[in-house]
Amino acid sequence: MEFALDDELLALQDTARRFTEEEVIPIAAEFDRSGDFPRSVIKKAWELGLSSTCIPPEHGGLGLSILGSCVIVEEIARGCGGITTSVMCNDLGLSPILVGGNEGQRKEWLGLCADEFKLISFCLSEPGAGSDVAGLQMSAEKDGNDYVLNGTKAWITNGGEADLYTVFATLDRSSRHKGLCAFVVPRDTPGLEPGKKEDKLGQRASDTRLVHFDGVRVPAAQRLGEEGQGFRIAMETLDRTRPMIGALAVGIARRALDECLAYTRERKAFGSAIAEFQAVQFMLADMAKDIEASRLLTQQCAWMIDEGMRASKQSSMAKCFATDAAMKATIDAVQIFGGNGYTKEYPVEKLMRDAKLMQIYEGTNQIQRVVIARELLGG
Repeated sequence: MEFALDDELLALQDTARRFTEEEVIPIAAEFDRSGDFPRSVIKKAWELGLSSTCIPPEHGGLGLSILGSCVIVEEIARGCGGITTSVMCNDLGLSPILVGGNEGQRKEWLGLCADEFKLISFCLSEPGAGSDVAGLQMSAEKDGNDYVLNGTKAWITNGGEADLYTVFATLDRSSRHKGLCAFVVPRDTPGLEPGKKEDKLGQRASDTRLVHFDGVRVPAAQRLGEEGQGFRIAMETLDRTRPMIGALAVGIARRALDECLAYTRERKAFGSAIAEFQAVQFMLADMAKDIEASRLLTQQCAWMIDEGMRASKQSSMAKCFATDAAMKATIDAVQIFGGNGYTKEYPVEKLMRDAKLMQIYEGTNQIQRVVIARELLGG
């Protein structure tokens, strides 16, 4: 059993760490305040090979392992959860093509995103169907050799900025998961229109909005997999990307611990640095042990996927545990900073706001517990 990263991953980790220190941390607070989309920063990440990492070498990409992607995500997340979400969204959006696309589709779409800076969004959730994927209402009506898509997607990361969308719709709502199909839809397709941008509590640098599909005509050549395979493609995609959510949570929690270690050594009360108080030390110790456990769970899950193993239970465990741990770590960080932690002069309140979303997106942590329980009870 080997826990060390190889030379390639160590080099990527160093690149991601320097990128975060130089490009992300200095601008994170400003983009959090404005809610603007940091396109230039995300493009720089792509130029450095820190985005669209899943594209195989035969299509012009790095073909990075899931473990490698997690290493990158953890480092960038120390700088800003919202920017990290927008950077890693390309791997989420491209994964359905990797999982369900034929060789021609992979060559066309993956090759395009390797050659040029493109943003791609993953369109699964709807206003009335988030965690209940089988309950999607967006319709895909067959019309000759085309499909006509009608409906609205919600909570779409990079939804107003994307060049491509991987979209899930149903041929028959009564068929539930058996009727789902997946499609690749370019931004300039008539009838596709990004909607209202969400004014979010945290991760404000990430563009999140509705995307409307009004009579959007999609050729059958842009369908991924066979009819009815959309549910499988979506679930396999989420199994692949949930470790990255765990890694993002680890990065946020790491930053919270780093800030607390520095602050508690300087802040004095009753004549001593508060780092000397056992009550504070226990909070720091809990942060540290939960970060280590979160990283191990996340990397174990990533390794299993890279080895071709089924990892639904482990991916849900990693996502659930790591994001809960990040939420607790950031709440404790605000507590340790006291009144200062409740102001925007210090970064811990932003970390807390960014961490909350981690427990919600890509399947709420309640849904992750459902998946874990089903795996345990169903064998």
